[in-house]
Amino acid sequence: MRNYHSIFVNGQWVPSTGDATIEIVSPHDETVIATVPNGTPDDIDAAVAAARLAFDTGPWPQMALVERLRYLTRLADLYAARLDEFAEIITAEMGAPITLSRTRQAAGGLYCLRSTIALAAEYNWEETRSTAESGPAIVRKLPVGVVGAIVPFNFPQMLVMAKLAPALIAGCTVIVKPAPECPLDALLLAELVEQVGLPAGVVNVVPADKAASKHLVAHPQVDKIAFTGSTPVGRQIAAVCGRDMRRCTVELGGKSAAIILEDADPAATASSMEFASFANSGQGCVSQTRILVPRARKNAYIEALADMVQSLRVGDPSNPAVDVGPMVTRAQQQRVTSYIKLGAEEGATTLVGGPGMPEGLTHGWYVRPTLFVDVDNGMRIAQEEIFGPVVCVIEYEDIDDAVRIAQDSPYGLGGSVWTNDRTSGMAVANRIRTGMFGVNTFTLDFGSPFGGFKASGIGREFGPEGLDDYTETQTLYVDPALM
Repeated sequence: MRNYHSIFVNGQWVPSTGDATIEIVSPHDETVIATVPNGTPDDIDAAVAAARLAFDTGPWPQMALVERLRYLTRLADLYAARLDEFAEIITAEMGAPITLSRTRQAAGGLYCLRSTIALAAEYNWEETRSTAESGPAIVRKLPVGVVGAIVPFNFPQMLVMAKLAPALIAGCTVIVKPAPECPLDALLLAELVEQVGLPAGVVNVVPADKAASKHLVAHPQVDKIAFTGSTPVGRQIAAVCGRDMRRCTVELGGKSAAIILEDADPAATASSMEFASFANSGQGCVSQTRILVPRARKNAYIEALADMVQSLRVGDPSNPAVDVGPMVTRAQQQRVTSYIKLGAEEGATTLVGGPGMPEGLTHGWYVRPTLFVDVDNGMRIAQEEIFGPVVCVIEYEDIDDAVRIAQDSPYGLGGSVWTNDRTSGMAVANRIRTGMFGVNTFTLDFGSPFGGFKASGIGREFGPEGLDDYTETQTLYVDPALM
């Protein structure tokens, strides 16, 4: 795995102003696989200055849309040629199973980029409206300015592209701050940006820890912060941006509920929950971590779910046969394990899994895929985001009770209902307040908005709504005599 000795600022690879480095540790075998510079607040200042100059005086925001899209199409082509490399890096640095890294992680970044490029051609960048007292008004979308993009560890390329692609298409300039746990894929992306030949300062990549991140968020020359991560940190970012009247989008946590109706097939539904609940080793904000089953048929669903969880293959994420890899860090392993212990203390029954290392593993940051039953929705394991392969089964009496339980959460990111009857499924969907909801499916599409209600965030990524959040709306009045 390659070491990086520089950061990418103003179109060049330059040394950090500090001497500290970040060690990238394999979640599988706990060895150091690479080192990168640990960016400083001074590095952030340099990146912001470059982005500010590129936006205020450079060609990028003044280019015709078709010209910007040519650059991004070239970036997509270069990206496609190195998909396998991206996938292998992501698996090595954060532990995603390699099959997921190929099909969702690296490929997700590429699909997001290409989807946003295609969307840009249809986006309503400008329209003319009639006015009551004068000539027509031109309503147009302008770039929001300098963007600080703070990316999490769990889907690093998909989520950097959710910010970078619409920002660049809109004409913004960007400082990318990858997660310190997995900056290698972002630095590889910077190599591609350099190859494409984007104007200096348009894209800057600075791996760094929390101190530099806070400096970026508070920087007065940054017009917008785009953040994906935990709700507590998102609240802090929104507060700082609100104080300074700067724009922000914050895509935050979730505790999504999958409601299984009485007519759903137990085996088929449990099979669907394998991806919906345990994809990326449970490290997903939209994971269906509360599974609601009808009390009248609970045994059938619980038995099918238990069989599914017991069948999950845990181990080396570079093995294509593995379903569940390690947690990203030792701290995350300890956090998830503490919740597994807490569930038992709260009175839930551990039907599958529990604390301790999975069978056959003696090292790495692994936890056992765990299924809790006899869970009350008021328990902490049912209310708090665990971010690991831990699922709670909660019983309900009738549809009204199921909807009440699903809604009884501080979050509102995703959810689903599982049934053989479309009418019944849509009736449930019409009562749920979440940013995403599936009827007999669990999916995400880059042409449709992604984001949440309540504590799950502010703003949307993907689709035209994602482009909206990187623009400002300007109304231009022109004297009719000049028309």
